[in-house]
Amino acid sequence: MSRILLIVGGGIAAYKSCEIVRTLRRRGHAVRCVLTEGGSHFVTPMTLAALSEDQVFTTLWDLKDEAEMGHIQLSRQADLVVIAPATADLLARMAGGLANDLATTLLLATDKPVLAAPAMNVRMWQHPATRRNVEQLRADGVTVMEPDEGAMACGEFGPGRLPEPDVIVARIEQVLAGSVAKPLSGRHILVTAGPTHEPIDPVRYIANRSSGKQGFAIAGALAALGARVSLVAGPVLLPTPAGVDRIDVESAQDMANAVAAALPADAAVMVAAVADWRAEDAAGQKIKKRPGEPPAPLRLVENVDILATLARSPRRPALLIGFAAETEQIVAHATAKRARKGADWIVANDVSGDVMGGDANTVHVVTADGVESWELLPKNQVAARLADRIAATLG
Repeated sequence: MSRILLIVGGGIAAYKSCEIVRTLRRRGHAVRCVLTEGGSHFVTPMTLAALSEDQVFTTLWDLKDEAEMGHIQLSRQADLVVIAPATADLLARMAGGLANDLATTLLLATDKPVLAAPAMNVRMWQHPATRRNVEQLRADGVTVMEPDEGAMACGEFGPGRLPEPDVIVARIEQVLAGSVAKPLSGRHILVTAGPTHEPIDPVRYIANRSSGKQGFAIAGALAALGARVSLVAGPVLLPTPAGVDRIDVESAQDMANAVAAALPADAAVMVAAVADWRAEDAAGQKIKKRPGEPPAPLRLVENVDILATLARSPRRPALLIGFAAETEQIVAHATAKRARKGADWIVANDVSGDVMGGDANTVHVVTADGVESWELLPKNQVAARLADRIAATLG
């Protein structure tokens, strides 16, 4: 018999929690319920107590329970913690690590697996803030179910409905049985991100405006799907995504060396905006400006082509993905680049606006089968969609 702690969030879908409890009890599981303040507007503690045949917990400030550190005990005594419905507010507080009521406090204190079944208005589910929170929770190891699509109590239609109780119970039992394998478990994926800095002298360098945000988001999304991710990062000030192994480099040659050292890999996603040229002879001392004299000549030579080199390598990953930052004829240039470089996919984006350094992206995925153009999306959603496609391709 497994012990399940069910947190009931506030929302009209809370009525389905009663059927979840009933089904779990019928299948032999012990259930304890935590009813949030919002949830209590839709179902009562007495109803859940009768169905679970156990005490229902509603507050962090119960003198008897908290004298024994009840929230710690609740969080540790269960085999699995389930949130159904998981509202937008609950997901946001979970992602932010807040602990301002009984539910979020025990979620922060638990050392057990956590499963969340979201339910909210379609626009709330699709809002960039909610998408960020979901991706953060998945990166933190929380299993977040996809909501159902359909008509809602508010009259709108789309994704956001709480999955049916039998579907939630089935997922609960999968998690309990340890049968929910992340799709990229056991895979090693190499990601490059950010710019490179090519020295002119000790204080000057050639660079570009890449922020590294898209590459870091992709690395985090792949790790959330279970991959072992090696992130070769150019000089950027971004936090390392959860579960990612980061290798910091500066120049294109540094990045090429780090990429070679990270092989073998099942896939490589080359997001970095590697400088095309470098100074032929970087000065060992600062080049001084001489009044009245022309500037010192700067001779440029081509940098190593990391993507093309990897495509020709005997240790070429099974799936090789390059990125193309373009300002005109986006798809045409990306299609030519895919053939020229020997990549399987090229993900192209128009960087003529504020994409470099911004938080959203419009991409075109160019493959041997054609071109797939995506709508404008936050970069973390681009990352999540691309990670899902990589997982499906690797099988």
